[in-house]
Amino acid sequence: MKILANDGIAPLGKKLLEENGYTVVTESVPQDRLVEVINRENYEVLLVRSATKVRTDIIDGCSNLKMIGRGGVGVDNIDVDYARQKGKFVFNTPAASSQSVAELVMAHLFGAVRFLHLSNRAMPAEGTTNFKGLKKAYAKGIELRGKTLGIVGFGRIGQSVASYALGFGMKVVAHTQNMESAIINMKIEGHGAIAIEIPSHSIEDVLKSSDFITIHTPALDEPIIGKTQFDLMKDGAVIVNAARGGVIDEDALLEALESGKLAHACLDVFDNEPNPRADLMAMSNISLSPHIGAATEEAQDRIGTELAEIIMNQNSK
Repeated sequence: MKILANDGIAPLGKKLLEENGYTVVTESVPQDRLVEVINRENYEVLLVRSATKVRTDIIDGCSNLKMIGRGGVGVDNIDVDYARQKGKFVFNTPAASSQSVAELVMAHLFGAVRFLHLSNRAMPAEGTTNFKGLKKAYAKGIELRGKTLGIVGFGRIGQSVASYALGFGMKVVAHTQNMESAIINMKIEGHGAIAIEIPSHSIEDVLKSSDFITIHTPALDEPIIGKTQFDLMKDGAVIVNAARGGVIDEDALLEALESGKLAHACLDVFDNEPNPRADLMAMSNISLSPHIGAATEEAQDRIGTELAEIIMNQNSK
């Protein structure tokens, strides 16, 4: 079986597949040539991440394609229902990157409350000439401990964020549509584990009561956070989006940042990737990263291994 990993695959996953007789090609084929190359090379499996789109043209044009895999959580770049109607096996790796995304969320929060995104830019330029001025400018930080973190979307990633936040001494409130509560199992190295139950509240209650809000919902047809939701939040709240571009209305976000309704925003994902809007990039009260939530060595190893195991299990049926 030949596999095209068009957006790459971790060496561990590639090795596991090749040791079991699979041919894995990591050539990056341009979107407009995918149908041609898949058919010419007789690929039966297509693996993607977020860059490659698997729409009806590929699904209809590649009759030999048996499996379509997404290395990561969201599958909004794949026409999943249509592919399954056409008999394709579609899968992803929802658990592999949860911890990495959660750690990035916490990194953004710590950076935001201590102005690290600004001081890291200013120190090389002004540190030797305006040290006291920079110290004064960034001297009004706050602590996360004792504050309330609202988590909208309480699946694997949201629960992983909760475990970190609880460990840092934050109060956690959550909203999810799928369950009444979730058990957070916090493992403390050398000291066992603690199970903490977090009930689900309405999204309105979470937004009203939280000092910090982080979004972990799948891609939606309409934003889940817009002007109405921003108006519910505390003045000076901080919001994080490491889920998907489009879950926050970026026009409403910009307005909330400019008005001071939000003290800060932390974004790892954007509308119109890979060309995010320049006015957001220029805001001083926003910290940014280029969609790197799952971009750790550990997460990529887990993703590659999980992709390989799913392919082998499915192929053995």
